[in-house]
Amino acid sequence: MGSPRVKTSELLRFATSGSVDDGKSTLIGRLLYDSKQVMVDQLEHLEQVSARRNGATGDGNGNGGGQIDLALLTDGLRAEREQGITIDVAYRYFQTPKRKFIIADTPGHAEYTRNMVTGASTADLSLVLIDATQGVVEQSKRHAYIASLLRIPHLVVCVNKMDLVEWRESVFDEIAEDFADYVAPLGIHDVTFIPISALLGDNVVDRSANMPWYQGPTVLHHLEHVHIASDRNLSDARFPVQYVIRTPDYRGYAGQVAGGVLSVGDEVVVLPSGRRTRIAAIDGGPGVELEEAFPPMSVALRLEDDVDVGRGDLLARPDDAPTAVREIVADVCWMADAPLRERGRYAIKHTTRSARAIVEAIEHRVDVHTLQPDGGGGALGLNDIGRVRLRLSSPLATDPYAVNRTTGSFILIDEATNETVGAGMVVGAG
Repeated sequence: MGSPRVKTSELLRFATSGSVDDGKSTLIGRLLYDSKQVMVDQLEHLEQVSARRNGATGDGNGNGGGQIDLALLTDGLRAEREQGITIDVAYRYFQTPKRKFIIADTPGHAEYTRNMVTGASTADLSLVLIDATQGVVEQSKRHAYIASLLRIPHLVVCVNKMDLVEWRESVFDEIAEDFADYVAPLGIHDVTFIPISALLGDNVVDRSANMPWYQGPTVLHHLEHVHIASDRNLSDARFPVQYVIRTPDYRGYAGQVAGGVLSVGDEVVVLPSGRRTRIAAIDGGPGVELEEAFPPMSVALRLEDDVDVGRGDLLARPDDAPTAVREIVADVCWMADAPLRERGRYAIKHTTRSARAIVEAIEHRVDVHTLQPDGGGGALGLNDIGRVRLRLSSPLATDPYAVNRTTGSFILIDEATNETVGAGMVVGAG
């Protein structure tokens, strides 16, 4: 029987990004506020802080002496509030009758590119804000490029502060055309443009009476209805083993399905050993047996044969299994102050498997303005993105990131400090 508890279409993960002062935090605050997701005590605190800033007082019912600063709902760190910028990734959760949401509010500064990559790495949709008074700027392009690099399938471009350009359709059209020209070669197939005023709420949750020329959805309506069920790879079965469950009368292999549909009776191959067996049963929880499992379900598989399977192994169907390789080429976002250099040695973590990696070559960095390679060799500095060739101490069963975002991604770790220093997206075998 199928699982009644897991429906991937119910949850949408989206990442927000934008340049400083584009109104990103205000947009998220407006989404939460207008969709009635703000608790009474949160609202009272919000009014008090906003009133102190404005030199006025609120009455606790949304009727303060000054306008509520909705950005305070998301810029939660004191340093962020003092500087008026988003520094770290802030996660927010809310839901409507139609869908549940996880928001990753990511920084806009170029020097926090690593934070954006982290926040957007699991997103189904990227929401990019553009200031209508500024148009498409460098950071707008950087965010679009990173969204394409991370293979985020849906992109929503909110042209904010339309109230400051007198709600003019011509301004919106010009920005949409400029941005569309830039993203055309990036391979993002679903791009939606929405004119908004996050400060006033136009086209965020409620339709705007100030822009009758716009007939598209509001931001919330689009988030509730964008189709994401078909975004995951449901063709190539992938199951990284996270944990082996052993009792005197039970042996199961627990993990999260990373691709395809696994069914009872399916033949699977264990990588990297190459041993074959079949799925005897799929357990969805204590006393719950399933006929099939699909992403992102977490299950335990029981196998027909007593084969050697451990944490870090990957189960796949023999006819579409990835090849376990000792060399990979990948796009890497560098996250450490000390640069990535050729011959550098790092620990690499891929799904549930760990190995060591040597940097064989840095083929080039990427210029986000031109999308062209920018030099070769040398090093990658903090927040640089470049093409890197790695040699591995043991084989990893990887897919190209374009095929599977889970089995195509990895992190690099400095073994001396145990810090994550790089995030990689596999391009192919070396």
